[in-house]
Amino acid sequence: MKDALGDGRKFKILPILDEYTRKCFRIEVDNSINGVRVCRVLGEISQQEGLPEIIIIDNGPEFIGKALDAWAYQRGVKLFFITPGKPVENCYMESFNGKFRDECLNEHWFLSIPQARDIIESWRIDYNTERPHSSLDNLTPEEFIRQEKEKIAAAGVAVAISINAEIPKS
Repeated sequence: MKDALGDGRKFKILPILDEYTRKCFRIEVDNSINGVRVCRVLGEISQQEGLPEIIIIDNGPEFIGKALDAWAYQRGVKLFFITPGKPVENCYMESFNGKFRDECLNEHWFLSIPQARDIIESWRIDYNTERPHSSLDNLTPEEFIRQEKEKIAAAGVAVAISINAEIPKS
């Protein structure tokens, strides 16, 4: 994505979103974002969140270079490039981008990159923690993640109980 400061200087925006939980891990903002920068950001996110099996991306120059291809290959992550001119193949990201533009970018007059980063980060936090999503049964991404972890933990306990129940008593 792109936007512009009040003085007309353009800047790039790289939102990174999980399709399942709808969590926005990061929105990188700078004058330019190349493939090496994308790899660095993904590496930083993976330290906290782990690696995905697949990353769905468009055919932007920051994604089609050798840097991201090598990064993904070394980590066993598959890259899925949407068909050029077919943003519907990445509909969750397109929906997010539309909301982000309407609710954040179009609502603010950015005077500097640092100010844009601060405002965008505040919006991202609100998106993850305060804003219910109909696709998540009206939970926020953070609530949905918490609920999913509780389900997994409960299933793990149930499995442990059923395994222990089958041990014959001597």
